[in-house]
Amino acid sequence: MTFSFNQTHVMSDDEFILLRDCIYGHCGIYFDMESKYIIEKRLTPRLHDLHFVSFYDYYRHLKFDRNKEQELMDIMNVLTINETYFFRESYQLKAFSDEIIPELMKRKTACGHRSLRILSAGCSSGEEAYTIAMLLNAIPELKDWHIEVIGADISQKVLQQARSAVYGKPSFRATDEKDLQRFFVQQDDGYKVNSTIRGFVTFSHLNLFDTHYLELLGSFDLIFCRNVIIYFDMAARKRVIESFYLALHDGGFLLLGHAESLVNIPSSFTLRHFKNDMVYQKPERFAAGGHL
Repeated sequence: MTFSFNQTHVMSDDEFILLRDCIYGHCGIYFDMESKYIIEKRLTPRLHDLHFVSFYDYYRHLKFDRNKEQELMDIMNVLTINETYFFRESYQLKAFSDEIIPELMKRKTACGHRSLRILSAGCSSGEEAYTIAMLLNAIPELKDWHIEVIGADISQKVLQQARSAVYGKPSFRATDEKDLQRFFVQQDDGYKVNSTIRGFVTFSHLNLFDTHYLELLGSFDLIFCRNVIIYFDMAARKRVIESFYLALHDGGFLLLGHAESLVNIPSSFTLRHFKNDMVYQKPERFAAGGHL
């Protein structure tokens, strides 16, 4: 059979269901039938690149080829939307810096701890992780603290951009001029996050369905996971939220996106009402020798 690069590939319903379930089993991202055209459009270039004549051939590749794991990671770059920018959802960030962090500092200081570990889950191209570091850097009382911000995402492509730390105009739609001058260095190809802020942040590949690897990242005082679980169905959301609960120290916080909540998701988190926002908290347990 001669393969034509101009060949139009039409995805059948059965092929869509096979591919959808394969992707879901890999990372928990769920696509309903209304997404069929989008999946067809975004995966067609992979059929061209691999010289497949049908989406069923591609499905077999994802299931049985020795390079299937790499292919699954690669297509996350085309199936996920990575639109983000610095200082996004300012009201939540104000709750973070003005209310949550002071509470964590007071509690940890009382226990003799002067460190903070924060996870930006689904960090995309890094703007959120660097924003967290900038906000913490602006708090004088944290000057002598050990601060670690970990940005994690399933897409290797966006992680590569995050590590480069160079950004163009779309990333600065909510950035004040003073913050631009304070935290960035202008270059020919955009603005680069300065070395001080980069020193707080590391990036890691993370599939949120891989609970074992999340465990390897250690425990956190706070987890940002904004505009991520909206791509999961209820079962996947429950699984991810449970893994976050285990990854947080007692009294730790979970910050979701403005359109997300734990309504109808069974969990042990409690909802905290702060002045600037509502966030989820893992209940405190003051067991002897416990770490806060």
